[in-house]
Amino acid sequence: MSLDETEPRYVISIAAKILGTQTHTLRYYEKMGIIEPSRSRGNIRLYSERDIARIKQMKSLTEDGVAKIEAGITTPDEVLKNTQFVTTV
Repeated sequence: MSLDETEPRYVISIAAKILGTQTHTLRYYEKMGIIEPSRSRGNIRLYSERDIARIKQMKSLTEDGVAKIEAGITTPDEVLKNTQFVTTV
């Protein structure tokens, strides 16, 4: 059985646990337009594997960029210039 990476399957609390973050952080990402989870008939947020991968990538890039800026290796402008994000289809 093949899993569809775009199929909504994780409620916000489970997605937050998988990502090691808080539910309010995921709501903030949605508010900012970074991620757009699907909604159930009851209006519950549902995250797909693709959503989880996109947030993981964003977290990694953010952490790497901040570490480089703090170490004086690069500037915020350079980090943004050299960043490529996963796009949703």
